[in-house]
Amino acid sequence: MIRLENMKKIVIILLLNHLLFCSFLVHAEVLDTIVAVVEDDVILEGELQKEVLVIEQRIQQSKSAVPPAYVLRKQVLEKMIVDKLQRQLAEKAGITVSEEMLNSSAADIAKRNNMDVDAFRAELEGQGISYQSFLDNMRNEIIINQLRGREIGGRIKVTDREVEHYMETQDKVGEESTQFHLGHILIAVKEGASSSEIQKAMAKADDLVKKLRGGEDFTQAAISFSDDANALKGGDLGWRTRGEIPTLFVNDIQQLKQGQVSEPIRSPSGFHIIKMVEIKGTENHTILKTKVRHILVKTNELVDDAEAKKRLLALKARLTDGDDFSALARAHSDDKGSALKGGSLDWVGPGDLVKPFEEAMSKLGINEISEPVQTQFGWHIIQVLGRENKDDSSEFKKNLIREAIRKRKIEEETELWIRKLRDEAFVEIHQDRL
Repeated sequence: MIRLENMKKIVIILLLNHLLFCSFLVHAEVLDTIVAVVEDDVILEGELQKEVLVIEQRIQQSKSAVPPAYVLRKQVLEKMIVDKLQRQLAEKAGITVSEEMLNSSAADIAKRNNMDVDAFRAELEGQGISYQSFLDNMRNEIIINQLRGREIGGRIKVTDREVEHYMETQDKVGEESTQFHLGHILIAVKEGASSSEIQKAMAKADDLVKKLRGGEDFTQAAISFSDDANALKGGDLGWRTRGEIPTLFVNDIQQLKQGQVSEPIRSPSGFHIIKMVEIKGTENHTILKTKVRHILVKTNELVDDAEAKKRLLALKARLTDGDDFSALARAHSDDKGSALKGGSLDWVGPGDLVKPFEEAMSKLGINEISEPVQTQFGWHIIQVLGRENKDDSSEFKKNLIREAIRKRKIEEETELWIRKLRDEAFVEIHQDRL
């Protein structure tokens, strides 16, 4: 017979098991609860909770305050709805991401963080992020970016006039973001100084400027001669924006390039000498330009690869014997545009020509003629006539501005596109479940 106390234990265990089973069912039901219908798909409570936890962790890691739960859940749900709408549209457009592309992107991210994939996986999991979750999020981002590029990127244009207008107006305002690292020496003149004392101080300042421009160390000169409070710091004023520089110095500083020293600047305090130690934001940009010419033989039904190479080798032999390159290019090159100029492509920079051509060109010495080189246009022989580092700062700046305008336009257009996508979609949110 089962004793009474044993019977009580069995009943309690059965009751606990029942309660745990019911709790599991209730929990499972909660997780499977639909919180939003998005077109012909749904977002479940479990999906929402998982995404909320990820966002909460991200906010906490940034040392920011986590908003109230209802607000956070509402914001996260809205993001999930928009993402799902974009994924649905991408699926209809046939946009997919292969495993190879996904793994390659993950490897690139790991490399940028100076890790291999295994170390990167371990780092993620150490932060409580599953590697599979990371891959899923990355796949989602790649698909959405490809969709936006297709829907928006192709129709964004930036005209030359827009770039010029920006440089005439907004770019002047943007100069305030430029920072200057300055050195400073003060040759003081006391209040009420006589004319001879002022002349003596000015002569001392002029002499010091000559020595500094002749190579004397600015830091040592500041420590030795400056009457400024920063003298023992070598006259270092640190990094300053234009708005943080005394008005008295601004005009002179605008004329200085990196490493240059100003003329003495007079003020009631005395004579100031400024050195432009470094500049951020307006650095020069140079590129290697190559002056090059070529002769092209295209392939067709009558001229195969072997015949094209044979013709070019024959032309190269004639050039070696002293024939004129320009004359042969005009007579034999299938690139009619450059043939009229004796095969000249003039000065070209990195990325101006197709990769196989550029790679072969970069290996040539001045006046050297290449072996036949194949590109998608046919077969070429190439001659380099010169190389020169050229200041490309103006063009480089224009390209940066063009890209900045394009980025701004894409952001504006994307916001409108997403709003339209969201407004025109069928979305039903169960507010009581938030």
